[in-house]
Amino acid sequence: MRLSELLEGRHAAPQNDPEITFITDDTRRVIPGALFICVKGGRFDGHTAAADMLEKGAAAVVCDHDLGLGDRQIVVPDTRAEYGALCAAWCGHPERKMRFIGVTGTNGKTTITTVIKYLLTAAGHKVGLIGTIQNEIGDQILHTENTTPVTLELFELYRRMYEAGCDYVVMEVSSFGLVQKRIGPTHFDVAVFTNLTQDHLDYHKTMEAYYEAKRMLFDICDTAVINTDDDYGIRLFKETACRKYSYGREAHDDVPAFAYAPGKVRADGASFTLHVSADHMDDRYYQIDMRMTGYFNIANATAAFAACSLLGDEKLTVPGMLESLQSCPGVRGRCEVIPTGRDFSVICDYAHTPDAIENILENVKLYTEGRLVCLFGCGGDRDRTKRPLMAQAAAKFADKLIVTSDNPRTEDPEAIIRDILAGLADSAVPYDTVIDRREAIAHAMRTAEPGDVIVLAGKGHEDYQIFGTEKKHFDEREVVADILKTL
Repeated sequence: MRLSELLEGRHAAPQNDPEITFITDDTRRVIPGALFICVKGGRFDGHTAAADMLEKGAAAVVCDHDLGLGDRQIVVPDTRAEYGALCAAWCGHPERKMRFIGVTGTNGKTTITTVIKYLLTAAGHKVGLIGTIQNEIGDQILHTENTTPVTLELFELYRRMYEAGCDYVVMEVSSFGLVQKRIGPTHFDVAVFTNLTQDHLDYHKTMEAYYEAKRMLFDICDTAVINTDDDYGIRLFKETACRKYSYGREAHDDVPAFAYAPGKVRADGASFTLHVSADHMDDRYYQIDMRMTGYFNIANATAAFAACSLLGDEKLTVPGMLESLQSCPGVRGRCEVIPTGRDFSVICDYAHTPDAIENILENVKLYTEGRLVCLFGCGGDRDRTKRPLMAQAAAKFADKLIVTSDNPRTEDPEAIIRDILAGLADSAVPYDTVIDRREAIAHAMRTAEPGDVIVLAGKGHEDYQIFGTEKKHFDEREVVADILKTL
């Protein structure tokens, strides 16, 4: 592809208009004839390597200021934004050929995207999914490292989805992906905001910056679905200019377009009343009994239903969506019951923020007959200020805590635990500390009493732990099964 074709008239190409063999912002991937985009990151600025990349064989470089490289440089206002546009062109603009639904927020993204995909698939669509647990092209499962893949990988994934026949893409859109402009010129038919609680402050530094990152999604969508039970959601609803609908509890004074009134939450599901009062639908109440449990999943199911109903897709009928909603099995690692065959229960959940751990425990407490035991830790090399907050949140509903490791990374696990325990200084909830997570799970199961529910918080779908920079296999389902053999 000629450089002028990639630039699509945004900028002038050099007079020789070279044939481009590859595009990248990674110095390690530059090959002869490549176009190198100079992106400034937290630790490395690609501009410092521009001349070296030309020596390595790059046909040209894209930069945000004059580097003195003559007609082999293309100066643009924003290299991150330009990289997204270039990746889209390089891949044949797959983002123009499918419909996109984006979900952002601190909690609930994985469940909502999974349920949306389930509803769309049940209606006869082939759907691509991009998320925290895995990426999916229809039934094909692909491994992922980031919630929002880096730019070129993302557009290559879009292309694969389109070539496989997908007509929809459902996507978890992370704050990192938005700030770093990884999604390029992707435009969303519908965008969902779940909530905002403390997370990723090691990167964003302040809650205001975190909020502003999330808000960026609602500048590039046609329709917004916003949780107005959340304070940041209320603010976002006021600040969003596009077509917008709220979702939340029935108790709001200004009845949301999609409201839910919780019924009964059970270990094997939940019931609720869904009130639909959107301007394009009849004002109706629907009784729903679904397989997913927890009040938070009632909210997630409502958001998924709202997003699908606002697409204007004739295949997505209300009766069909309601039927699919009730049969949806939920998500791996999200309030997932691990079978034990004993007189106690074990649940694993990805909860790794104070709000998420409080939500899961509050909901599980509703059907716990014995003690509610919460086992959790905090990741190393991440926001340290949330560690004591995690302990305080867990202590609100748990009858006993077991504080252990999560992904220590390069930090001392004992130091992480000390940070966590600072949050229990004024708590009367009993706790044990067991540094090794496998031993901690074994301790929880060996000391379990009839009717107890043990919540393993923090890992969820993850099947590894990170020590230093090394990933080691660690699947809590396998760990529980192994421990059961010894009991």
